[in-house]
Amino acid sequence: MLLDFSQLRPRDAYGWMISTIMPRPIAWVSTIAPDGKTNLAPFSFFQGVTANPPTLMFVPVNTRDGTKKDTVRNIEAVGEFVVNLVSFALAEQMNASAALLPYGESEFEKFGIIAAPSARIRPPRVAAAPVAFECTLERIVHIGEGPLAANVIFGRILLAHVGDDVLGADGRPDAAKLDLIGRMGGEAYTRTRERFDVERPD
Repeated sequence: MLLDFSQLRPRDAYGWMISTIMPRPIAWVSTIAPDGKTNLAPFSFFQGVTANPPTLMFVPVNTRDGTKKDTVRNIEAVGEFVVNLVSFALAEQMNASAALLPYGESEFEKFGIIAAPSARIRPPRVAAAPVAFECTLERIVHIGEGPLAANVIFGRILLAHVGDDVLGADGRPDAAKLDLIGRMGGEAYTRTRERFDVERPD
């Protein structure tokens, strides 16, 4: 099979991408509006970018009608956000928070997700997240226009909250204890408890 992406509708291209580029880590992003109302939403186009300076990125695509998601609107206005990592225990709440709510209605309140204050920024974090990165906006790169066009958000990591219960004997995060989930195609997910090691040649 040969796919000509230049001939695919955006929705079809999206479907092929999410069913082949996997597993994808999930950024469960909490933001705050200028009036103090909170927002929480998951995104599976997400990755670390560099450690110098510590930077990550995630990509909220536009809605099906071509408008920006609440996460983007809040970050453009406030310039701060938290990327919470999603453990298996939080999968159901994360999935619930993907629902499209009216702007200003909080997913924290709607779905009973407990928030905790951040240390240096205004948006709260997910209290039960095994890891939460407090970030300030580095830049937003807009790619494309209309439905499913991308808003690539780069964030400078200021600090991370890491649960003591996910650390191994060496003081580093243990993949099995983290038990993070990753997005596969369709409605499928995977967990970090299954892994294998390969020694690097250098």
